[in-house]
Amino acid sequence: MVIGLAVLVYSADLFVDGAVGVARFCGMSTLLIGMVIVGFGTSAPEMVVSALSALQNNPELALGNAYGSNIANIALILGVTALIAPTPVQKNVIRKDIPILVLVTFLALILVWDGSVSRVDGFINLVVFFGLFGYNIYTELHQKNKNTVSCLEDEGVKENKKIGKSIFFLLLGLVFLVASSRALVWGAVEVARALGVSDLLIGLTVVAVGTSLPELASSIAAARKGEHDLALGNIIGSNMFNTLAVVGIAATISPMSKVEHMVLYRDIPVMGCITLLLFIFGINFRKQPLGRINRFEGGFFVFAYVCYVAVLIMQACGKL
Repeated sequence: MVIGLAVLVYSADLFVDGAVGVARFCGMSTLLIGMVIVGFGTSAPEMVVSALSALQNNPELALGNAYGSNIANIALILGVTALIAPTPVQKNVIRKDIPILVLVTFLALILVWDGSVSRVDGFINLVVFFGLFGYNIYTELHQKNKNTVSCLEDEGVKENKKIGKSIFFLLLGLVFLVASSRALVWGAVEVARALGVSDLLIGLTVVAVGTSLPELASSIAAARKGEHDLALGNIIGSNMFNTLAVVGIAATISPMSKVEHMVLYRDIPVMGCITLLLFIFGINFRKQPLGRINRFEGGFFVFAYVCYVAVLIMQACGKL
């Protein structure tokens, strides 16, 4: 567990440095890199859990993992990140990216409303997923800053060496980020079992947060380095991956004929509420150049997540 934590922190730094280097070389914004590359990379644990659980005829685990990770991403991870350093929010994020995330969350509610997630529903999720990310990449590549491109052309061979180093750091950091998070979760589960903690409580706490550790590590590292767009893009991208790709993969492999009613009446509403709060908190009411999520709002997110986990535990123990 200690080794996993140490490698997690180190690999997060490598991963963020590599992502920023690739973004600058390609003339792409760190926000898009955060949504696409970092979001995809840090959602790898959820994707692996989704595919394996579906193959083992337990797709509901993938559904809970995806929605639970979404709640943790905003309420816990973005909350902790904002507590470390207030997170600026650009206008285009409020006008486009977060509203799209709200619509994606609403789509999840519609697809689960009938109490099942069919193979057709999974296919719809995947089509929307590829459409959204394809559109984001296309528009970004056609709106690159010409000054950035000309600057990169002047650098020549020197920049080619830098991009090679950035890609190496990106891939190396991603591999160790995912591996170390798995090691940390495995170690924590074994310690908890040795202390006599129930498997249910382990699943609700250690494993639920564990699949979001890559997002947590990379977001905190990005915040410390002042790359706030990367941290926010990571959260938005990861939530879109989870809601569309993770659930889509699971439902395509093994349709969910019966979804527990608590997912519809508890988890998706909580996910929708904190996503709406993210939109509200990010709106610029202070007439400043950028909106931002301040420490108070970050603290509220963390408090909300603690309350959500407390409700889960009390319901599991039969007290609610």
